[in-house]
Amino acid sequence: MGNALVFQSDFGLQDGAVSAMYGVSCSVNPEIKIYDLTHDIPQYNIWEASYRLVQTMNYWPIGTVFVSVVDPGVGSDRRSIVARTKTNHFIITPDNGTLTHVGNIYGINELRVIDEEINRLPNSSESYTFHGRDIFAFTGARLASGIIDFQNIGPEVDPNSYIKLPVKESFTKNNSITGTIDILDIRYGSIWTNIGRTEFLKQGVNYGDIVDVKITHQGKTVFKQSVKYGKSFADVAVGEPILYVNSLDQMAVAVNQGSFTNEYGINTGIDWEIKLG
Repeated sequence: MGNALVFQSDFGLQDGAVSAMYGVSCSVNPEIKIYDLTHDIPQYNIWEASYRLVQTMNYWPIGTVFVSVVDPGVGSDRRSIVARTKTNHFIITPDNGTLTHVGNIYGINELRVIDEEINRLPNSSESYTFHGRDIFAFTGARLASGIIDFQNIGPEVDPNSYIKLPVKESFTKNNSITGTIDILDIRYGSIWTNIGRTEFLKQGVNYGDIVDVKITHQGKTVFKQSVKYGKSFADVAVGEPILYVNSLDQMAVAVNQGSFTNEYGINTGIDWEIKLG
C-alpha cells in the first residue's frame, strides 16, 4: 500500500493550492494516504517550518514521506532536495533551512538533489512558481507509493551540505540555565524554549519550587518574575504564569487559561533569550 505522505506549507486553505497538491498526488496513485501536518505556517517563515517538522516527525511510522513547502526562493537556483533521516523518514523540501531542527536533533543519513528532468509533473516545465505542486508533491507521491525509490530521486550529495539556519544552544552558568524561545504554542500562547528538561533539572529544582524567569529581547528585559514550576497548568491559579515541561520534553512557560505571549508581548527566535534560575 505504500507509505504515508504528509504535507506542510504556508499556503493556507483559502485557495486551491493545497488541493492541487492533493490532486497531483492522487493522480500518481489514487490509493495514496495523504495527511496534513499544517498549512498555517506564517508566510515565508522557514524557521517555523523547520520546527514543526521536528515536533511531529518522530511520531510517524518509518518510511513516512514529508513534503514541506515554505519556499520564498521558488524559481531561483536554490536546490530541491530529499533527505533520509537517521530515523528513516523522508523529507522533500527546498534547500533553504527547513532541515535545520531535524538535522540537529535526529540527523540526516543521506541527501539527494531532485532530478527535475525525471521527477517533475509532466507538462509543467514552463511553470516556475509552484514547485510544491509540480516537483515536491509529484516526487513525494511517487516516493511514498514505491513508484520510485530514494536512489531514483537524483544525484547523492554530502548529507551535511543542506542550508542551516542559525541556532543558539542553551548553556548553564552560575546556577542558572539560559536558552532561546524557539516557537509558540500558537493556539494557547505558551512559549517553548530550547532548554531540555534534563538540563533544567540539574539545577536541583522540584515540582512546586519557585524559579526566577527572565526573558530578554536583544538585551532588553521584557519579563522578569518568579514563577512556579508545576506538572500542569492547574498547579497555579487562573491567570498566573507557570513553568512546565512541554510535549517535546523542553521547558515552557504559559499562563493558566490565558496567553503568555499576548500578555507579555513575547515572540520567538535567537534574539529572544530566557534565563531560568
